Amino acid sequence: MTTNLTTGVHHVGLALPDIEAARDFFCDALGYELVGGVPDYPAHFISDGSTLLTLWQVSDPETATTFDRKRNIGLHHLAIGVADDTALATVYDRVSAWPDTEIEFAPCPIGEGSTVRHFICAIPGGARVEFATPFA
Repeated sequence: MTTNLTTGVHHVGLALPDIEAARDFFCDALGYELVGGVPDYPAHFISDGSTLLTLWQVSDPETATTFDRKRNIGLHHLAIGVADDTALATVYDRVSAWPDTEIEFAPCPIGEGSTVRHFICAIPGGARVEFATPFA
């Protein structure tokens, strides 16, 4: 088969203990737009014009188990692209100042000799999100 049947990621859904806090993080800190939702589920659909995210509310945040990236199967992290090093620095400044966000590590090369730079944080609710510059 020489033709791809898929066209890339359509959207990513994150199950979170507080979708309002996550929505505020993406919309207010990063400029995403609320593009829809399902109040009865509940869920928010947000987008930066390129990436669509679904923020799903867990039914009982008090008993929800936090994902352990070394012991659980599932989404290890969500990686979001940024335009360049300047954009990465701006995102890092906004994210590191955002309440209930934990920086895992500051911007650095993705690997030895790499021109790609990135950082990872835990957003409000604990999901891990990476921000990365393009591959050269």
